[in-house]
Amino acid sequence: MTKTVFVTGGNRGIGFEIVRGFAKAGYKVMMGCRDEDEGNEVKEDIVGGDVHVIEMSLSNEQGIIDALTRATAVYGGIDILVNNAGVLCRDGVEDVSMGDVSSALQVHVQAPLTLIQQVLPGMKERGFGRIINMSSGWGAFAEGMEGPVAYAISKAALNALTLNVANELEEESNITVNSVCPGWVHTRMGGTDAPKSPEEGADTVVWLGTLEDETPNGKFVRERKEIDW
Repeated sequence: MTKTVFVTGGNRGIGFEIVRGFAKAGYKVMMGCRDEDEGNEVKEDIVGGDVHVIEMSLSNEQGIIDALTRATAVYGGIDILVNNAGVLCRDGVEDVSMGDVSSALQVHVQAPLTLIQQVLPGMKERGFGRIINMSSGWGAFAEGMEGPVAYAISKAALNALTLNVANELEEESNITVNSVCPGWVHTRMGGTDAPKSPEEGADTVVWLGTLEDETPNGKFVRERKEIDW
């Protein structure tokens, strides 16, 4: 049976290439985005893929649950969840607002947790699940936590969520949870000086999602290799 993938922030940048990568591999993909019209417009660039646009705001728990419930009622349960959506406030510790900190924590931690809570029961019932959280070297203690404060602490918290959920899963469940660092990618967020293409940034996510056997669990991965937290 064809597996179903849900990707948040799937209408641009790395997220779009994640959607495209899974679609090319023959998966059914739900492209989560804030604006359905924008999603349908970019979806036309994916030739031959089974892609469905899901309008979803990550700003509050109930909105996420309602959108996901509508989506799964039409397109079926989710086998692979990619928490890709991100926000970046570049203010330093003396200037950052609590609103920007709250927004980063909502998008990078609370929304992924809500989505994980919603998809885990179905994954356990089907005996398969892959959860992939898009993190960053800026949120890694091993790399000095050098990112802007709201972004860095929220990505570090996302890594903590990854490890905590992975530790709760039984080895025989065939469900894995991992964080991915895509590297510095040429996107609207990454800027024009970045050396990596969005497709290169998406590669490790698609690789993790399509692995059937010997899949890592509770790891931080960059370029298909484990790195330190």
